[in-house]
Amino acid sequence: MGELTPAALDRALAAAVDAARAAGQIALGYYHGGFEVTIKPDLTPVTQADREAEQAIVGILQQAFPDVGVLGEEFGAQGPVQRRFIIDPIDGTKNFVRRIPIWATLIALEDDGEIVAGVISNPAAGEMYTARRGGGARRNGEPVRVSDVSDLGPAYLIHAGLNILRKGKNWEGFLRLVDATGRQRGFGDYVGYGLVADGRAEIYAEADLKPWDLAPCKIIVEEAGGRFTDWDGRPTIYTGTALATNGRLHAAALALLRA
Repeated sequence: MGELTPAALDRALAAAVDAARAAGQIALGYYHGGFEVTIKPDLTPVTQADREAEQAIVGILQQAFPDVGVLGEEFGAQGPVQRRFIIDPIDGTKNFVRRIPIWATLIALEDDGEIVAGVISNPAAGEMYTARRGGGARRNGEPVRVSDVSDLGPAYLIHAGLNILRKGKNWEGFLRLVDATGRQRGFGDYVGYGLVADGRAEIYAEADLKPWDLAPCKIIVEEAGGRFTDWDGRPTIYTGTALATNGRLHAAALALLRA
C-alpha cells in the first residue's frame, strides 16, 4: 500500500466497501433463510454467516493489499500488525439470530495504532457509513455531521445492554449521565455511533467491547466532527469501554462518568 496518502486511503476504503458488500450478501442469505447457532468460549453466539462473511472479507482485502495484515473476530490475526484491517463480519450477532435488523459488517484500516479508514454496512437496513482520515464521514454517500447540541439537558443518550453496564465499574457514573440527559434509548451495537455521527443523538456509552466492535466507529464519529474515547478519556479502541459524542458534550459526559 505504501504511504497513506489521501489517494491510498481512498483505495483502501473502496476495497473495504467492496468487502463489506460481499459479506453483507452472504449474511443476508442466511438472515432471510436459516442457519445454525453455536456458542463460543466467551459465551457469545456465532453462525455460519459470521465465519463465511469474514472469510470473504479477508479474501477480498488480501487480494487488494497482500502486504496488509488482518485482525478478525472469528479467525484472529494474520500478517503484519503495524498496518492491518480490523474486521467484525457481523456486529450484533445476537440481533441477527433473533432477526432484529440492527447488525452490520464493520471494517477498518489501522495504521501504527491509529484508525485511518472505516466502513459500517447494514444491508438489512440499506445503510452504510464510511470515513477516511481527512475526508469526512458519509452515510449512503451523503456527508454527515454531528449535532450542535451544547447542553446535556436536551441531549439524546444511546446505550447498549444495561446488565453489562451495571456489572461494570462505572454504573453510578452512567446513572448520573442518564439523569443529566433529556432522553435515553438502548439501541446498542454499531447503530449508536451512526446516530451520533449523523446528528440524530449526542452521546453513546458502551462497555465490554473488543477492538473489532469499535474500529470503524471511531473514525466515522471523528470525521463527522465528534469525539471518541474510552471512559477514561483515552482515544483508544483497546480498553473495553467507549464514549462517542458530538464533541461539545464530551467533557461533561466524561466528568459524570468518572465522578
